[in-house]
Amino acid sequence: MDDFSMPAPLSMAAPGQLKPWQVRTAKKLMLARLDTGISVTELAQACALSRSHFSRMFKQSTSMAPQQWLREQRLLKSKALLKASRMLLVDIAFECGFSDQAHFCRTFRRAEGVAPQRWQQQVA
Repeated sequence: MDDFSMPAPLSMAAPGQLKPWQVRTAKKLMLARLDTGISVTELAQACALSRSHFSRMFKQSTSMAPQQWLREQRLLKSKALLKASRMLLVDIAFECGFSDQAHFCRTFRRAEGVAPQRWQQQVA
């Protein structure tokens, strides 16, 4: 047996998908800017891709468009805040990156089938 070992294989992505480091980078950036948002152009630049190529590959990699993934993360954070605190809905909306309370309530109702306050009462 010789002293040479094969190098560890590089993280490979399936054709048409982002590389694992690109997925991690994009998700990390979106989570870091959950409250303010981030453009697809900025995400694409961080992953060294064009905007359209990034969008297509992100969807192939995660089964969601970047803005859809971001919205899901905002909803997850809003649910955590609704469960753990007595913050006002307007404060939760801004904390989670929604433009206002109405936008938050519409998005939440569309996703969950009930208004945020009703959801909060049901899980309490």
